Amino acid sequence: MSTRSRAVLLGAVAVTAALSLSACGKGGTSGGGGNTNFVTGNNGIDTVPVSERTAAPDLSGKTIDGKSVDVADYKGQVVVINVWGSWCSPCREEAQYFAKVSKAYEGKGVRFVGINTRDTSTTPAVEFEKAHGITYPSLYDPTGKLMLRFKKGTLNPQLIPSTLIIDRHGKVAARALEALDDTTLLKMLKPVVAEK
Repeated sequence: MSTRSRAVLLGAVAVTAALSLSACGKGGTSGGGGNTNFVTGNNGIDTVPVSERTAAPDLSGKTIDGKSVDVADYKGQVVVINVWGSWCSPCREEAQYFAKVSKAYEGKGVRFVGINTRDTSTTPAVEFEKAHGITYPSLYDPTGKLMLRFKKGTLNPQLIPSTLIIDRHGKVAARALEALDDTTLLKMLKPVVAEK
């Protein structure tokens, strides 16, 4: 095994271990300490001023139904990224709200994309989406490789569920590290949609 392969494998193991410890949490402390340039509001939503946002990493690949999605294709639109697993009870709680808000914003310059993680096959993920009325695509990321693409010190998805709002320029604007209802999701989404 090459040094690079070993490093990638160790990184994947580290993320998987971290996700195992923090999975399905009720959110935790995160914030703007150090040089991160983001601020945690009292509502649990981390935000970054427009001038200090960093580009979202490459979020592309196969969906749980075998199609291809590349979030970069949605540049010019606001993108809501929801990291979830069919095994996660807070994910089941919030799914109805994501289905509702995604339908309300359909055709209004907002795209929703899920990242399904830690499901060992796509079958329970597809069943989850059908049961909860999720109609937007979800990338299949069973080992957390897409999550590894976010740089340390940025607004990255650290728990399951996590939600990110990506602005029209492809930069991460907001993050929540807990299950959301429609009211909280809209508190994250509306300010970014209102940006010119």
